Amino acid sequence: MVAIAFAAFVALDLFRGEEHGGELASIVAASGLVYLAAAALERPRFAWPVFIGSVVVITAAKLGLVGMDATWILLGLAALFLGYGLLRGAARSADGLPLQTIAMVGFGAVAVVALYLNEVAGAYLVAAGLFAHAAWDVYHHRANKVVARSLAEFCCVLDVLLAAAIVVTTVGA
Repeated sequence: MVAIAFAAFVALDLFRGEEHGGELASIVAASGLVYLAAAALERPRFAWPVFIGSVVVITAAKLGLVGMDATWILLGLAALFLGYGLLRGAARSADGLPLQTIAMVGFGAVAVVALYLNEVAGAYLVAAGLFAHAAWDVYHHRANKVVARSLAEFCCVLDVLLAAAIVVTTVGA
């Protein structure tokens, strides 16, 4: 229920026409960051505080409290978590930090490219990234690895609903 309410809140500006889907690129970056951070820390439950922190960063950027798109901040944080994870030896497990780093590069690339595309192409790319991350969530929920299962479930619902809202509002534009 919370994921549905959160998705509705985030999508509200899309349906009002005050925002387009490409402007949600930072959410794709955040989705990769949450998994990477949990893998770097080797603590699945830490995914929740990182998720909340990413919401704070995205909100601060949206309110103009920082001078750049939140995507860049989230990517910088991902680099810091990667460095920390490497220093503490978290790369031992192939499905942990190494796999999450590859995923972060992919989701981060989607987010960055979406920032530079026109509104329609950027929106569809963000939606595709969110749908792909929902599949990532399902995999991790079933494997019960890297992040807390509750986070994977929450994130899957959020990703699917936001991606669907982006597609609906972009098609209707």
